[in-house]
Amino acid sequence: MSHEVSCENLHFALHRVALSTGVTLEVAIEGPEDAPPLIMLHGFPESHRTWRHQIAHFAKTHRVIAPNQRGYCGSDKPAGVAEYSVQKLVGDVVALADALGIDQFVLAGHDWGGAGAWAIALTHPERVSQLIIANAPHPYTYQKAIYTDMDQRAATQYITAFRGPHFEEYVAQKGWEAYYQDNFADHVQTPISDDEKAIYLAQWQTPGAFTAMINWYRASAITIPAMDDDSPPPPMVQAFLDKPFPVLKMPVLLVWAMDDHALRPSLLEGLDDLIDNLTMVPLSGGHFVTWENHAAVTVAMDEFLN
Repeated sequence: MSHEVSCENLHFALHRVALSTGVTLEVAIEGPEDAPPLIMLHGFPESHRTWRHQIAHFAKTHRVIAPNQRGYCGSDKPAGVAEYSVQKLVGDVVALADALGIDQFVLAGHDWGGAGAWAIALTHPERVSQLIIANAPHPYTYQKAIYTDMDQRAATQYITAFRGPHFEEYVAQKGWEAYYQDNFADHVQTPISDDEKAIYLAQWQTPGAFTAMINWYRASAITIPAMDDDSPPPPMVQAFLDKPFPVLKMPVLLVWAMDDHALRPSLLEGLDDLIDNLTMVPLSGGHFVTWENHAAVTVAMDEFLN
């Protein structure tokens, strides 16, 4: 079963793929079946369309697989916060590769998709031939910076608000149009077309989707102290920061828009100790770099993959 989504003259059929994890995902699959596989993961509050420009480009040379991840759009939305833990998200991507008969793949992720991509590369390194990250913090530097960089701590406080039990009520009272403008459109540097706006609003209002999307934040193990909390990290967090962290061996491309208000430059410190083969490409622009500065992202990916 498939249907089409179109915008900016980019058309992708969405196929429903049942996974061994018990969920069924909508997945855009483009390019020759025998081409090298490239899996692209989106973040909040988007869909596979965050990669729309790259999907169209790399479908010429790769088998591009871009799911709407669990909880999003027409993909399954299991109930309960625990269903959105990082382990569940990692399991979905590995199961998706298995379902499509793919052993090893290039993996790209942005935002929450990048968080999942880091986790997959760390826990299933044999499956990832090359890793591409766009504005998504490494789990170690993220947790560390929240305690050592007050600028990053301040930039992360929105997650505490997202995790609140009444956040959906706040959005309902605010109204979708106002939420879209105040909490999303006003924070991007590139105008969003009316067609794309309509897609966002329709996706967010898919029954059950918005709570599922927010549950990614609620299920995350990241600890975020309040701005006035000067206590040391709790024991579990300190143990996480103190233990030797696994070093990634596969080639890693980190594309980073330097004007990201949610992810500060301190997150880039120390990555050479965590990645053996790192290519870092700083770019202008804001957080949604995959479409805000899509041409530069595509060039960086091309050079890395070639």
